[in-house]
Amino acid sequence: MTSLTCFTLTTTDHVVHLVLNRPESMNTMHPTFWRELDAVLTRLHQSGQARALVISSTGKHFSAGMALELFAGAVAMDDQSPEGRAAIFDLLTDMQATFTRLENLRMPVIVAIQGGCIGGAVDMVTAACIRYATQDAFFCIQEINIGMVADVGTLQRLPKLIPLGVVKELAYTGRRLPAAQALNYGLINAVFDTPEALLAAALQCAQEIAAKPPVAIWGSKQAIHYARDHAVEDSLRQMGWLQSAIWSNQHVRESVTAMQQRRAGEFPPLAPLQAFSTLD
Repeated sequence: MTSLTCFTLTTTDHVVHLVLNRPESMNTMHPTFWRELDAVLTRLHQSGQARALVISSTGKHFSAGMALELFAGAVAMDDQSPEGRAAIFDLLTDMQATFTRLENLRMPVIVAIQGGCIGGAVDMVTAACIRYATQDAFFCIQEINIGMVADVGTLQRLPKLIPLGVVKELAYTGRRLPAAQALNYGLINAVFDTPEALLAAALQCAQEIAAKPPVAIWGSKQAIHYARDHAVEDSLRQMGWLQSAIWSNQHVRESVTAMQQRRAGEFPPLAPLQAFSTLD
């Protein structure tokens, strides 16, 4: 186990489990949270060893979102000049990039949500692939309640997950969306009675994913995200290019043989990545 300020990190059988571990502050998001999350995601993306990521939390709430003390001066938000307002743009772009990194991770991301998923936490979980929740969970676009617009991904990703009218209602009113309604709208995949059952289901799903060829999972994620943002004809063309690039007779044979023999398949990990700027 790796312990950070805001998270604990464990890896078992190619499944990484990242836990928000500051329940005393309702797992709010302050600068250390962003730095540690970005660093963890970067390492996971570059390594290629992990095959699924589960994100869960501790305490009563999954996360209460951005730490309110940030708006009291910890982060400079100068609205008195065009130069200051331009800097706000760059600051937000940097924060948005962290959750985009989560969305673009080379493995599926499963989020286990208990209690409140508020403000910035909604930005975070909408960047995941699969969302499970407890029956007492709720979602709230809190930003409107403190006089601002949600700005780190909620208003861009949520309309692709649930009906537009529901997004508008939540964004304009700041009302809570209970887990039962979130399930009905398709925001979450399943609801569980207890946090223990929730986490067990998330880890089980991750283990099932980790048993598949990583490059085929990678390709599936690429195709799904491309189809979400493009027309069917364009997406079919992209699918042809993608499949021809990653097709493996060996992986198909191993998958079928492992299924017939009732054993786990054996597949190579994704290749490690290295930034061009770090090469000699």
